[in-house]
Amino acid sequence: MQVIKTEPATALAKPPVASVALAPKQVPNTDKYVKAAKDVAARVIPPLIVFALLMVFWELVCRRAGSTLPPPSKVYQDTKELIFDPFFDRGGIDKGLFWHLSASLQRVAFGYSLAAVVGIALGTLVGQSVWAMRGLDPIFQVLRTIPPLAWLPLALAAFRDGQPSAIFVIFITSIWPIIINTAVGIRNIPQDYRNVAAVVQLNPVEFFWKVMLPSAAPYIFTGLRIGIGLSWLAIIAAEMLIGGVGIGFFIWDAWNSSHISEIILSLFYVGIIGFVLDRLIAGLGKLVTHGTSVS
Repeated sequence: MQVIKTEPATALAKPPVASVALAPKQVPNTDKYVKAAKDVAARVIPPLIVFALLMVFWELVCRRAGSTLPPPSKVYQDTKELIFDPFFDRGGIDKGLFWHLSASLQRVAFGYSLAAVVGIALGTLVGQSVWAMRGLDPIFQVLRTIPPLAWLPLALAAFRDGQPSAIFVIFITSIWPIIINTAVGIRNIPQDYRNVAAVVQLNPVEFFWKVMLPSAAPYIFTGLRIGIGLSWLAIIAAEMLIGGVGIGFFIWDAWNSSHISEIILSLFYVGIIGFVLDRLIAGLGKLVTHGTSVS
């Protein structure tokens, strides 16, 4: 007789354990606001402290007898009307700073926009074509070393008017970094990108928009940032010579009238606007290149 052994069940089968995904801990809105406020404070407070210290140093130095420059307190007293009423217009060149700055910015907008379009086009040609680089690059390297104001007499002789002459000076000053940086960006396009474009048979227009511009965009915006700074420098110098309405002429007229406080106020506005223009181009570059351009 065969005996069949059976083993007793030692444990009951365990039911499957369901895994529960825990939701990530949400940061309270107050903590987010506090963090954002700390970030802003970390960026804003140090420059404000340095600026305040510089103002105190300037006040102490220029309050001494025999000082040739006015202290900040006197600059404020002398220029209160210009600060609080920048929109007055009494005809001719007797205008508030808003109108002078607006005229300068309009000239910069025309000249710089033209330089951006032509510069990107020429930079693309030089970067893409070896023969164009050999023929044009030496000429560009020579012309870019000519100081901006050296072009002004030639521009006045050609255009016979101060407005187009100033725009030409802006154009010829700001175009060189745009050309050079665009050409460098085009030459640095990875060969793999070119190979893929050849495989999918992109036409020249599609290759330009889909491959060349996105790849070279960080270089292009570096040139555009340098160009906008040079444009703003060039218009100030050019307006001192061509006259009319403009912040450059306002500074020169203030010097001829011995209004040193007005010159100092104008320089403050010039610096602030130059900084804002640079930040605008940098922000646009960061947006277009998805953060790969230099900020």
